[in-house]
Amino acid sequence: MTKSEELFERAKKTIPGGVNSPVRAFKSVGGTPVFMERAKGAYMYDADGKKYIDYINSWGPMILGHAYEPVVKAIQDKAAGSTSFGAPTELEIEMAELIVSMAPNVDMVRMVSSGTEACMSALRLARGYTGRNKFIKFEGCYHGHADAFLVKAGSGVATFNIQTIPGVTAGVSMDTLTAPYNDLAAVQQLVEEHKGEIAAIIIEPVAGNMGCIIPEAGFLQGLRTICDKEGIVFIFDEVMTGFRLAAGGAQDRLGVNADLVTYGKVIGGGMPVGAFGGKKEIMQHIAPLGNVYQAGTLSGNPIAMIAGYTMLKTLKDNPSIYKDLEEKTAYLHKGLDSVLSALNTPYVINRFGSMISVHFSDKPVNNFAAAAAANNTLFNKFFHVMLDNGIYLPPSAFETWFISNALSMKDIDETVDIAKESFNL
Repeated sequence: MTKSEELFERAKKTIPGGVNSPVRAFKSVGGTPVFMERAKGAYMYDADGKKYIDYINSWGPMILGHAYEPVVKAIQDKAAGSTSFGAPTELEIEMAELIVSMAPNVDMVRMVSSGTEACMSALRLARGYTGRNKFIKFEGCYHGHADAFLVKAGSGVATFNIQTIPGVTAGVSMDTLTAPYNDLAAVQQLVEEHKGEIAAIIIEPVAGNMGCIIPEAGFLQGLRTICDKEGIVFIFDEVMTGFRLAAGGAQDRLGVNADLVTYGKVIGGGMPVGAFGGKKEIMQHIAPLGNVYQAGTLSGNPIAMIAGYTMLKTLKDNPSIYKDLEEKTAYLHKGLDSVLSALNTPYVINRFGSMISVHFSDKPVNNFAAAAAANNTLFNKFFHVMLDNGIYLPPSAFETWFISNALSMKDIDETVDIAKESFNL
């Protein structure tokens, strides 16, 4: 029995399902979850000391790789002055100023403690600002586990095929309107059916919770036009894409402005943290400036702030990092394409910036229905062969892969070689 198997059996006695987040349980792909002990650069090491090339990178934020030394040093130095105050610090101001300087169309920022909290708060703000209750989300997009977002959600909800969530009331569900990703006509129809009732449209501008799904030409621009016409708040969930696709995130990369933007652990260098921000006109409705209440005892935690500030400042000062990330992801795409094209099995590789995913499908994968219709049983087999050979992929076909700049071309070559072996070529 491996150490991970021993730890999993032990964990199940005191932690529901043996894990603190459902996808970690490996139920979708089968087998025992791997318990990690440490990580450095592009590699993670499990409890038995086995080394893995990492394509999760803590679900996105490790853009510069694990244990990036300037971030580690900054955390160590800051921790000596206490891990928390519950009072304002100058560092919170510096962090907000840095985000505003990098992200287009963001005038003000409120720090929170998770991506879920950021999305939940942004939606409440949109409702308070507009005086409306309903909102539109897209099938397969995951915006955290707040009640309103769990209707037809992606990520772990899709992985476990849980589309009716016990504990989420019918009243909450009635205010959540859903449309297929990349279907502008469906959104327009919902808007017409609920005229004057919709507070917000929230979207992952490049989806990562049903695999990597790319917005089709004109889709986001069309949503922006609808929001402008109908007085709807347009929210970009950039928990995954923020500061990863570009220094200014998806707004910068795609050239589409949102009214509000949400961020997750990327602004904490992987620490548990989040933020939401956007136009001053809307943000000034948040308490204590306005009447839309939102609070958090540990918001702006100094350890998370210094970690995030150090990483984001590095990204801002070194724009070549994004060119390197793009080249590495394209190199991986080319390598996987060369392997998979030799098979009789249909496949689709979706890639945008440093996000990429493989779907075993004979049709384009541009929404949740297409991702769900792919041969995900084959993906599960592929996942385990890669894992056994030291390649750590997301344990679900409904999750994007993330590339870190610590990854070398040699690492990618090794990954492609193992992929080739996994199909006995």
